[in-house]
Amino acid sequence: MIPKNSRSVPLTLTIWGLAAIVAFLILFPLWWIFISSITPAGELFSKPIKYWPAHPTLDSYRYLIKNVGLLPKIGNTAIIVGISILIGMMISVMAAFSFARFRSKGLSIAVGFLLASMLIPDVVTARPLYDFLRSVHLYDTYTGLIILYISGILPFTVLILQNYLNDIPVSIEESASIDGCGFFQSMFYVTIPLLRPALATVCIVNFITCLNNFFTPLFYSNGISVLSTAITQLPLRDNMYAVPWDLVSAMGWIIILPIIIFVAIFQRQIMEGIMAGGVKG
Repeated sequence: MIPKNSRSVPLTLTIWGLAAIVAFLILFPLWWIFISSITPAGELFSKPIKYWPAHPTLDSYRYLIKNVGLLPKIGNTAIIVGISILIGMMISVMAAFSFARFRSKGLSIAVGFLLASMLIPDVVTARPLYDFLRSVHLYDTYTGLIILYISGILPFTVLILQNYLNDIPVSIEESASIDGCGFFQSMFYVTIPLLRPALATVCIVNFITCLNNFFTPLFYSNGISVLSTAITQLPLRDNMYAVPWDLVSAMGWIIILPIIIFVAIFQRQIMEGIMAGGVKG
């Protein structure tokens, strides 16, 4: 018989090899975007291919700051995305708690409509929403964009939190009630702390979704510009490539970097949320 340890070595090497291949496929495009953002425009298409520029420069980032208004766009993005996630999470927690703890025909219909809204493409509702926002004077305003961002992340967030809440025994809240906790005390001091892994997971997913949202700020805003639409304002060059790939790469890296930092900080909570959501109590 083959010793157990001898059989585990090839399996371990196979797992690490596959992990290395997957990591390369994921990380290499990010690396390529980064080096393209610090490579002078004239060296981008030089041959042979260089995996580190001979003359690295930050000119692309300086150009974005001076000529494209990068800093105001970052500010607009932070305001809209931050407020949308904060308010959206508050509404989602209360809605998910209601849907998970109370049963009625009306609530079931409301859940069905909420989930059905995820199936409707944004372009289908674009024209009526555009007319509505103009009629209530919310077109091209922070308030209007925040409402649209919240409506976009609400169905997914409620669905995930409701499924997570269904796995939390009601007896925990009943015990808190016996000890003298009211309804809101039980929800905020007992249930919500148990939701922490799920909240971190949906918060990160919503952050990525809002940051990458291109259609909403492009269609429902004219004067308020965010990072996702800034790529449409990059100037074309009078050369054979036309597209300024150095500026596109710099803008892409600016959009990707917050996501990488956010996921790196909260990766533990993400894994806890995924594992807890996949195990039935």
